[in-house]
Amino acid sequence: MTGIKRLVLRAAAAVERAVERVFFRGDLTRLVIEPYHGYATPEHLIARGRVLALRASERAPGGGSRLANARQMLRLFATHEVADVTVSAGDVTAVSDAEGYFTLLLPRDGRTGWIDVTVSTGDATATCPVLVADPAAQLMVVSDIDDTMMRTGAYSTLRNLWTSFTGSVESREVFGDGVELMRMLHADGRNPVYFVSSSPWNFHDFLDDVFARAGLPVAPKFLKDYGFGKDQFITASHGSHKGDAVDRLMAANPDLPVVLIGDTGQHDAHIYADAAIRHPGRVLHVVLRTTVDGLDTDDRLQIERLGAVNVPVSVSTDYRDALARLAVAVRPAA
Repeated sequence: MTGIKRLVLRAAAAVERAVERVFFRGDLTRLVIEPYHGYATPEHLIARGRVLALRASERAPGGGSRLANARQMLRLFATHEVADVTVSAGDVTAVSDAEGYFTLLLPRDGRTGWIDVTVSTGDATATCPVLVADPAAQLMVVSDIDDTMMRTGAYSTLRNLWTSFTGSVESREVFGDGVELMRMLHADGRNPVYFVSSSPWNFHDFLDDVFARAGLPVAPKFLKDYGFGKDQFITASHGSHKGDAVDRLMAANPDLPVVLIGDTGQHDAHIYADAAIRHPGRVLHVVLRTTVDGLDTDDRLQIERLGAVNVPVSVSTDYRDALARLAVAVRPAA
């Protein structure tokens, strides 16, 4: 690590500690487990979560002012993560890392659907739901969130920060045709859905609430860790984070073709073209929602790359074309 990077890391860590000191309200002596939606491989149930110090419930009422919303969103980052805690589910154990995250690999035992995994440490217990794909699934869906399922302006850092920190569950705009597309592909739960985003894990429950209000399927999310440890400054780039998640989900569902959904604001065309080349024959369709800037030269090049490996692409300001073209891929249940 260079001297400059070390100084930046120390400064960022100091800011993180300052936010925690100002906004954290809770009991550092009591632990809680924050559960995330897990997923499954052919061999394992993968239960995920985070060990935190107990904090007071400070849920803002709906329709608050932008200032009240901003304060509430900052509180999402005022977490006290607890490292080196052993969590267990039956005979399986794991130890929380520097940012409190843990992953438990449990035997799958042929189970399908949503499986509730009870995870505990000391007096803290939580239920971590794990999605196991239906044997009748015809495809899987991996979708971006920002400017793909809901409007955030992620293509502009300032616009994204303003939207993220001044909005509420009630005010966030989820695209109606995105909900329609996802429901069609989800096929009443027969086809698994996964969301991948560069949003921080601190937004997990907030996104759950936004999605539930809009009617989007409950699904595992792959978000990013923006914590600052002694050897860590942020995490991987948006592209490598999303590409790694796609690879992981391809391996977890080796028999399913995938529909990849994204937008043109954060190089999703490039990420998905690379994935289609790494996994020949696995990408069924790519859907790209264009942002205000439309297609740039690289987007057009990546769409050509996808065409060269016989991957159809729907690209538009809305999802009408994708809805029409993908309807044939979702056959009625037998």
